Amino acid sequence: MVTKTDRKAERVRRHKRVRTKISGTAECPRLCVYRSNNNVYAQIIDDEKQVTLVSASTLDKEVKTKKSNKEAAKEVGTLIAKKAASKKITTVVFDRGGYIYHGVVKELAEAAREGGLQF
Repeated sequence: MVTKTDRKAERVRRHKRVRTKISGTAECPRLCVYRSNNNVYAQIIDDEKQVTLVSASTLDKEVKTKKSNKEAAKEVGTLIAKKAASKKITTVVFDRGGYIYHGVVKELAEAAREGGLQF
């Protein structure tokens, strides 16, 4: 019998596998991306202290587009880069969260790069 694969469980498995290799430090924190059906979220995390340094999402007031699409991802990427610059964070490690580097995740990463983050 052919069973249907659980896509969320597969993404979580990929994310765990990536997280064994990637971790954020105080000098180079981790830029973590999560996307749901309705929103896009991004956090800059210091894994040593287990602290979120900066966060941005489509739920923020500064973001005009309140959906989970490419335009919203661009806005979230520029917002996270602006907030990171205010906290003097320039270099990060990109954690795509088990998602493929395509579409919303790619737009967020490119907007963050254009905003001044290096990864």
